[in-house]
Amino acid sequence: MLNISNNKLNKTVDLTGYKSGKIVFHKRHYKHFNRFLMGFTIVGFIVLFLPWTQNVSGKGYLTTLTPDQRPQTVQSPIPGRIEKWFVREGDYVKKGDTILFISEIKNEYFDPRLVERTGQQIKAKSAAVSSYENKVGALNTQISALGMERGMKLEQAKNKLLQTKLKVQSDSIDLEAAKTNITIAERQYDRVVQLEKEGLKAVTDVEEKRLKLQETQAKLISQQNKLLAAKNEVINAEVEINRTTAEYTDKISKAQSDMFTAQSNQYDSEAQVTKLENEFTNYEMRNDMYYIRAPQNGFINKALQGGIGETFKEGDQLVGIMPSDYDLAVETFVEPIDLPLIHLGEEVRIQFDGWPAIVFSGWPNVSYGTYGGKVVAIETFISANGKYRVLLAPDPKDHPWPKDIRVGSGAYTIALLEDVPIWFELWRQLNGFPPNYYQPTNDMAKAQKK
Repeated sequence: MLNISNNKLNKTVDLTGYKSGKIVFHKRHYKHFNRFLMGFTIVGFIVLFLPWTQNVSGKGYLTTLTPDQRPQTVQSPIPGRIEKWFVREGDYVKKGDTILFISEIKNEYFDPRLVERTGQQIKAKSAAVSSYENKVGALNTQISALGMERGMKLEQAKNKLLQTKLKVQSDSIDLEAAKTNITIAERQYDRVVQLEKEGLKAVTDVEEKRLKLQETQAKLISQQNKLLAAKNEVINAEVEINRTTAEYTDKISKAQSDMFTAQSNQYDSEAQVTKLENEFTNYEMRNDMYYIRAPQNGFINKALQGGIGETFKEGDQLVGIMPSDYDLAVETFVEPIDLPLIHLGEEVRIQFDGWPAIVFSGWPNVSYGTYGGKVVAIETFISANGKYRVLLAPDPKDHPWPKDIRVGSGAYTIALLEDVPIWFELWRQLNGFPPNYYQPTNDMAKAQKK
């Protein structure tokens, strides 16, 4: 009864006389509840002093431990057109298996005998290189022959010059003898003339001496002419040496010029051969790129380019592949304020999406359905989501991760830190303080240094 009326029923009616009134008003029905509250208070107070493991939680997803084991796409390094598919989505392929065949779409590669024709060009240019090499050898031989001939001609001209110089010396001596003879002839003539005036010599003797004097004068003039002719021959011999030197220098220079031209053509041909060989190799490799092959063992996830006859550019993604052999890892993200608390080798508890678990974040020993992991990498630059990326590998000391989990599925991670009382953790949470600054044990520190 609410007792809202001015007529108090409990004052006019005695309820204790009724059986129900005796049960209600004569027993303390709330004493059990009081005992329950008292016991709950005592237990709650004791619980406040139980140990609680501080932790840093994060959300991430399954990935692989090494980059080469992660899902990838296969691209074509050249543009082309799809001609034939050899696989279906979900097929298992081995490394090197052909996934699809493409054809060329650039007009400079349309020739089906492009590689063969390029090889023929290489052979032709190689023959031209051999021809130029032979020409250079012939010109070198010609230059050597001209050098030997020049040496012989110069030797011959020098000998002739020496002969003319000796002849000049001989003619000079003869000229001196002629001068001496004319001096003697003049003296004899003057003596005979004097004796003829004195009557001691006949006129005929005078005429003989005059004739002899004239002959001696003629010999002197002749000898002077010979000497001048010999000197002229010396000059001619020197001119001949210079002419021979200039002539063979011109011939050798011309031969050397022809040789350098042949060498230039040879080097140019060799460069063209090298360029053609490079193109030949590129064409061969390009032909091999028409077959898109699997880079590693795995499963075909999705064909990103479909149909027959569809064209694509170089670098376009053609098909996705998931490696068959991989080591699972968890990629999780933590807040920047919690990053100093994460260290290499630190233990982490992981809950996978789709796997039932009962998680007590502060009591890892009583958690059910979680799996162990260890920190193997911490990103040093913040990610696009404003958090830092942490990579976790399976803990070899814990039970193995489920075999049926797949790369890409979600995961919830709990990094275990220090043990503190529950009352301290409640006080920290109420005040919004971060967890205690955590330093790993010596074993973890050694692992981090390694």
